[in-house]
Amino acid sequence: MAEHTAAGGVTPDTDRVLTVPNLLSAARLAGVPLFLWLILRRDDGWALVVLALAGFTDYLDGKIARRFHLVSRVGQLLDPIADRLYIAATLVGLAWRDIIPWWLVALLLARELLLAGVLLVLRQIGQVGLPVHFVGKAATFNLLYAFPVLLLAEVSPTLATWALPIGWALAWWGVALYWLAAVLYVVQAAGLLRAHRAGAR
Repeated sequence: MAEHTAAGGVTPDTDRVLTVPNLLSAARLAGVPLFLWLILRRDDGWALVVLALAGFTDYLDGKIARRFHLVSRVGQLLDPIADRLYIAATLVGLAWRDIIPWWLVALLLARELLLAGVLLVLRQIGQVGLPVHFVGKAATFNLLYAFPVLLLAEVSPTLATWALPIGWALAWWGVALYWLAAVLYVVQAAGLLRAHRAGAR
């Protein structure tokens, strides 16, 4: 559920597939089922390690892609898919373990379904996506860090004293910003639809 509703947002520097950033994104994708397997069997320490590596490689692949002009269409596709799958897997895993409530999962899923509907409508007028904005990126940042911190609270009761309040603060900020970003995207989409109809006249 990471925030990449645009089909790119940045003009690709290369059409190459086998680049270091793309390999890092592919490795993150491969880690999703591993993380889910670990958390469902209550191996929280290793699940946390996988999440930490996913977060680090997420930062690293973007840094390398921009620094060495390796931004590619494949990378622009793989990176948000990996982010969304990690957040989805984390949500399902934590809810299954009763670490977070299922209604929180439903709240975030409802937002995804809303935006999916908006994007389907926009495709009918030839608009592939919407530009990513800061609010959406901030929401993704909060959520990507909230759930690992909440998982950390399960590892040790001592860690839970500070991990739980920090994790929930990040989660609530993330949810609020996630929905605010959705509202902004809906406003953007409405403007594009009005402009299209005006042009059609």
